[in-house]
Amino acid sequence: MCHKLPLLAAALVVGAMVSGCAHTEEKFGMGLDNTFEVVRMGEMRRSVEQTALFQGPETGYTYGFVRGLNRSLARTGIGVYQIITAPFPPYDPPFTDYIAAKPVYPDNYKPGLVEDSLFATDTDLGFSGGDVFPMVPGSRFRIFDTH
Repeated sequence: MCHKLPLLAAALVVGAMVSGCAHTEEKFGMGLDNTFEVVRMGEMRRSVEQTALFQGPETGYTYGFVRGLNRSLARTGIGVYQIITAPFPPYDPPFTDYIAAKPVYPDNYKPGLVEDSLFATDTDLGFSGGDVFPMVPGSRFRIFDTH
């Protein structure tokens, strides 16, 4: 067993080098985006919103919640899969017939840069806006929305 371990390690290194690393960082980044779907809750918010708009408000908080939970867990699982398989091809997003390739947001919220002194040009005035609690729809507070 001791003599096979260096051979296995060498085979893994050679396999990683042969597999190519052109899009590894892109696949790893998509995996991180998808894994943090549970924290971001974009699928949940979008599913509740779209279900309420197209099927009625009485089903938005019930069927939309269950559908959003299902899609959030699916996106999280896909993210874990993408992180684990990042060094290996194919590098295309998997399961795009069910889940969108990029993270989704509700139609009433468009993400932007965080209002911070790093990005804000209005800090010389002494005040700056920002997202108070971006997970809650309608909590957006921006003084100068220039982004």
